[in-house]
Amino acid sequence: MKAMIRSGVGTRKPLEGDQVIFHCTIRTLDGVTVNSTRLEHGGKGYPNRYVLGMSKMLLGLCEGIPTMLRGEVAVFKMKPELHYAEVDCPVTAPDDFPKDVELHFEIELLDFFKAKIVSEDMGVVKKIIDEGQGWECPREPYEVEAWITAKAADGNMILPRMNNPYHFTFGKSEIPKGVEMGIGTMTKGEKAVIYVNNGYLSESSLMQIPEGHEEVQFEVELIHFTQVRDMLGDGRLIKRRIRDGKGEFPMDCPLQDSLLRVHYKGMLLDEERFVFYDTRVDNNGEPLEFCSGEGLVPEGFEMSVRLMLPGEISIITCPPDYAYDRFKRPANVPEGAHVQWEIELLGFEMPKDWTGLNFQNIMDEVEKIKSTGNRLFKEGKYELAKAKYEKVLREYNHVNPQDDEEGKIFLNSRNALHLNVAACYQKMGEYRKSIETCNKVLDGNPVHAKAIYRRGMAYMLHGDFEEARKDFNAMISMEKSSESDANAALQKLKQLELEAERKARKQFKGLFDKKPGEISGAVNISTDNEGIETQNSDGKLADPEDSQEGRESSVAAGEPVEPEKLGFLTRLWPSGRRIFGSLGLNRCSIL
Repeated sequence: MKAMIRSGVGTRKPLEGDQVIFHCTIRTLDGVTVNSTRLEHGGKGYPNRYVLGMSKMLLGLCEGIPTMLRGEVAVFKMKPELHYAEVDCPVTAPDDFPKDVELHFEIELLDFFKAKIVSEDMGVVKKIIDEGQGWECPREPYEVEAWITAKAADGNMILPRMNNPYHFTFGKSEIPKGVEMGIGTMTKGEKAVIYVNNGYLSESSLMQIPEGHEEVQFEVELIHFTQVRDMLGDGRLIKRRIRDGKGEFPMDCPLQDSLLRVHYKGMLLDEERFVFYDTRVDNNGEPLEFCSGEGLVPEGFEMSVRLMLPGEISIITCPPDYAYDRFKRPANVPEGAHVQWEIELLGFEMPKDWTGLNFQNIMDEVEKIKSTGNRLFKEGKYELAKAKYEKVLREYNHVNPQDDEEGKIFLNSRNALHLNVAACYQKMGEYRKSIETCNKVLDGNPVHAKAIYRRGMAYMLHGDFEEARKDFNAMISMEKSSESDANAALQKLKQLELEAERKARKQFKGLFDKKPGEISGAVNISTDNEGIETQNSDGKLADPEDSQEGRESSVAAGEPVEPEKLGFLTRLWPSGRRIFGSLGLNRCSIL
């Protein structure tokens, strides 16, 4: 039963999910106080705080509080089964509490509001006072600027407003854990009260909160935060956003092959912060234009711009290996220099959609992208070159030649791209993938001499000499014009086999000349490929820029090598080497 002592204000009443804040005094029916939150009745002086439908509450309170208005005072007369005598009561009764009798619960509903549950145990709950702007919230390792004050649960100020806002780095424990968790749910410009219980009041370097408080209310106004992104995860390549862009991250960021326009200033991270390039000064005020994925800017530069929005300004701190140690170095940038770029992304154009293009226009686009891939290949950027070739191959899935002539052009172009990808894999040392890529061409044309040749080279580089010999011999029987290339490759293959056998013979030398019982040491069989040449001096092995479907010679023909007389163990070595390799053994010890 409810008796209203003082009416409340407004019309809204608490709903499930609202946080309710109230004082509670419990008395027996004859007026004896047995428990209270109020200081004058022996309590601690601060009110209860619960979230309806989520916190552990007495059944009578769960039913009674939703009938009240803000500021209302009411008395609820409860039978035992609706308070602490409830079956499986979620709340433990105080010591010597008369839980088996009817009681009066005097409730003053101080406030209620829609709560943001920050921690699952409700040790951190947020009340939004003013909504913020945008969607992004601070997270590790963002740099944050905010006004913060704190009150005890009884309303006493324990952390007054400072002359300047707090500046801290998210994730470095510079403020109490619960406050940081709450701020992590706020947007720029938002004002909120964050209720933090003592389990989340961790020690911090910027705030000293007195001990002994079961709960502290932090009033926070989030002024600004700077997006700090650790691009590599090791703290070496850092992107700091100093001006927001327009759009939604990451949907409105540049895609692969987008044409980007940026202004940037490059500085050395030395004491003088020497500026080695500024587009507004050194490029007649014109922005830099480049296509992403073409390797026209350092890797760290492109990685960062790809995560920017139009209009955004960011400062990038970059280590040498992602700056100019693996890129064309400006004359005034020393080797091993750490650099910093201040980049403004003015805008970008999305890659062209091939939908609706005629066959000739598509092939023109193919040649542009393929030319970029060939340039990257010549510069030794094999991963980037491969990405360009594979992009065209993916687009080819949507191309439908209209006649036999277009079909022939399309097939030749696709085969050439596959072989360029195979050449990239060879340069990257991924010989099995190179073989698989060559097989994609041979599945449609088993007598494609260039594909057989490139596959044979991959077999040879991988150490599969017998498979390589089969491919080179097949070239001879298949096409007379490729005989010279095949013979040169066979000659090189013979040299590699002899070199491997000489290594094996040298390591086994004297092993079987010993008498029984004298073999006390171990002889290691090396599987290193030292001295193996993967291409001739003119670099023809992996020239993807050559789009003609002719044959290419990748190994210079040498003088015939007289094979040495081979012993039994030497003859056994190539097969044994492959067996050890298939078992994952780099060296075998023979006792």
